[in-house]
Amino acid sequence: MKKICPAGVILLIAYIATIPVANLAVTHFGVVPVGFGFLAPAAVYFAGLTLVLRDLARESAGRTAVLGAIVVGTILSYVLADSALATASAAAFIVAELLDFAVYEPLRKRGLIVAVVGSNIVGLLADSLIFLKMAFGSFEYLPGQVIGKAWMTIAAVAVLALLGRRKTWSTSTSDQSVRW
Repeated sequence: MKKICPAGVILLIAYIATIPVANLAVTHFGVVPVGFGFLAPAAVYFAGLTLVLRDLARESAGRTAVLGAIVVGTILSYVLADSALATASAAAFIVAELLDFAVYEPLRKRGLIVAVVGSNIVGLLADSLIFLKMAFGSFEYLPGQVIGKAWMTIAAVAVLALLGRRKTWSTSTSDQSVRW
């Protein structure tokens, strides 16, 4: 088994930690404003962060570790969610994360930012559509879900662009610079 660098461990832990935090947010805060007059379940920001952290964990910890984290995250999502939201949360999480992963892998050859943006678009749409339909039976909050998760992707791309200027991002398997 491949050794995971310290940054990879931290990113995997952060990735998995966003799942219970997202479930707690929606349970305790309900619906929140996300901008432009739209509302979304409070978990929206953490769900968006989850998509970004999955991509970054993939860079530092590798495919196998991230697939394991997706399984752990799905179980946590189901176990820790309010009973009414548990199935919707777990189903949305597993589908969105696997789609994000599937899109990220081929896009990665075109650069990190392209892969993050492309995979997050697919992941945030899948997560939003599945969760809203299963949890609420409607797409009333879909624009807010997309906007809230997009904020997290935009923030991540801005940070990655700043890091890219330094060109020091490296994977756990080599010291080569990552293609931006």
